Amino acid sequence: MNENEGARRDETIEPAPRAENEGVRLQKVLAEAGIGSRRHCEELIGEGRVKVNGKEVFRFGERVDPRRDVIHVDGRRVETRAEMRYYMVNKPRGVVSTMSDERGRKSLADYVEVPERLFHVGRLDTDTEGLILLTNDGELSHRLTHPSWGVEKTYLAEIHGPIPRDLGKRLRAGVRLEDGLVKADKFRIFDQVGKRILVEITLHEGRKHIVRRMLKEAGFPVQQLARIQFGPIKLGMLKPGNMRALTVREVGELYKAVDL
Repeated sequence: MNENEGARRDETIEPAPRAENEGVRLQKVLAEAGIGSRRHCEELIGEGRVKVNGKEVFRFGERVDPRRDVIHVDGRRVETRAEMRYYMVNKPRGVVSTMSDERGRKSLADYVEVPERLFHVGRLDTDTEGLILLTNDGELSHRLTHPSWGVEKTYLAEIHGPIPRDLGKRLRAGVRLEDGLVKADKFRIFDQVGKRILVEITLHEGRKHIVRRMLKEAGFPVQQLARIQFGPIKLGMLKPGNMRALTVREVGELYKAVDL
């Protein structure tokens, strides 16, 4: 062995740094994700409002891998994987909360007009209408529905009055059901016409028929029920049977709600 060969064998081999042309420029990735024009995205980077994998980035030429790197703008994650899809649908009453039904009933698939395979995030009773999220993002869906994350859902329920002044206090304190105690996080009277009363109730429970069972146990069976909010996402003016894609901001708010 000559002296040069020994020296080469003793050298520490380090991983090669990322090539200068590897990946995609950060401002381009942000623009294609819907954050704004490239010029606007450059301004965000220059102001220190963008993080890549937890670190602030100030260099306009920074290159990233849209499929692997995690990017946040103003504390909200930006989804940069092109294949990811996020929608909301206003499920009509009488429709099952699945993408198909072996009994031939109307399902969510009857209202979804996109080629991608989507999964519903949680369910609503067949007789309950309102907001359902649809996505192919498995990790986000899992966290949104897992009890440990405590994501709140808000409902409008029609009941018949009169109701006692302390009903909200009782529901927030908890109602004992056969499968355990359930507590409302928030409660208020939304509207009232004669004996017909609309109440707004928020809870993070995910048990089957939980709102109906809770109000029935309190002495006020539900006549009609609709979910109007799931975490930070509000149903708004979306009509029954319609769907729309979530905005970049809404997707970021969902990620933030479950610490992604």
